[in-house]
Amino acid sequence: MPHILFISMYYPPEKAAAAVCLSETAKRLVQRGYEVTVLTTVPNYPTGIVPMEYRGHLIQEEMIDGVRVIRTWSYVSPNKGFLRRVLAQFSFGCLASLLAYKRVGRPDIIIVESHPLFNAIAGRLLARSKHCPFIFMVSDLWPESAIQLGILRNPLLIWLSERLEWSTYLQARLIWAVTAGIQNRLIQRGLSPERVFLLENGVDTEKFRPLSRAQARTQLGWDDRFTVVYAGNHGLLYGMTAALDAAVQLQVCNDIHLIFIGDGARKADMVAYAERENLKNVTFLEPVSYDQMPLVFAGADACLIPLRNMPFLEGTLPLKMFEIMASARPILLGAEGEARRIAEQEAGAAIYVKPENADSLVSSILYLYEHPEIAQMLGQRGRAFAETHFDRSRLMDILEERLADVLGKEKMMSVSASAVPVQTIAERGK
Repeated sequence: MPHILFISMYYPPEKAAAAVCLSETAKRLVQRGYEVTVLTTVPNYPTGIVPMEYRGHLIQEEMIDGVRVIRTWSYVSPNKGFLRRVLAQFSFGCLASLLAYKRVGRPDIIIVESHPLFNAIAGRLLARSKHCPFIFMVSDLWPESAIQLGILRNPLLIWLSERLEWSTYLQARLIWAVTAGIQNRLIQRGLSPERVFLLENGVDTEKFRPLSRAQARTQLGWDDRFTVVYAGNHGLLYGMTAALDAAVQLQVCNDIHLIFIGDGARKADMVAYAERENLKNVTFLEPVSYDQMPLVFAGADACLIPLRNMPFLEGTLPLKMFEIMASARPILLGAEGEARRIAEQEAGAAIYVKPENADSLVSSILYLYEHPEIAQMLGQRGRAFAETHFDRSRLMDILEERLADVLGKEKMMSVSASAVPVQTIAERGK
């Protein structure tokens, strides 16, 4: 079977969505008979702290779920401060291909994940030197998103980033868009529709499934209050201030509890805010392993996804949205665009909340608190929708079709190229 090489800065034991999505895809390809290698760096996201067992090596290897993982040294930084983060991303993009050139062997296809965009440097260098095609997997339209967030302002850096982005699209054999919004945006910008395929992130519907709320809370040590859970990155893309503003208003209701699980650039500010307001209805918990996430969702009465009110986020599909639906829990969805279309309008699994609007969030929480039958119905609809449309096994079938298409064309090109000198020699013999 073919050898697939993935290039990504994020991979387990990191808990970021990008790491989870890639590892779930990689191990399923192994189960289907592919040889899979992942080129990544040492675990450090989002704290910038490298576990002791991964320190002190230029390059190291391990096997995780049948996937060969090659980790190269790079500069590491906490997920805060633009320049340090860019330096970390750039160092991986430039050094990974050099350090791991011999170790990665001879891949048949390279799949390069973006974000961050600088992964494309490693992908393009290895694709050229190994004489194999690459697929560019786009989960974030960078630098467009960084410009809208106000993180990237320097005109020269913007120009260089846009050149790297567009030239990578042109050199990739295929572009894998993880949302319809990204796919449509790339086609609008001039890429051929035949080269941009849509394949969303999915969910393991056996791992994430309806579980007993009472049993989950006993294991987690949670009380019997109506519990709203946010689990994930406490970062710049999420409207965390509005969520805490809502908690301030909800203090009058002693039976409602908000739990925030995870870490990120804004967590320290969130904790300080809660302490300043003396919020007794808010609890902050450290990140948990991915294997514990089904238990976390099972313990919730409702799960919160509070994206910020920014145009580029209208094409975002958070991984946790599919996991919550598969767990049969209702979603309080602070998002416009594609996420709202799927979760609220098509699946009927979410209550829409105006992004970054505390009043809207408060009224939605109170509605589900007062109508448990509605919360149950939303959860059941979400489960059915996830099983039908976003089960990972079905999505893997689609990915395999794309891989076979690229491999078939590559084989035809190789045969065609090798046939030219043979024909020329035959003609000379005449």
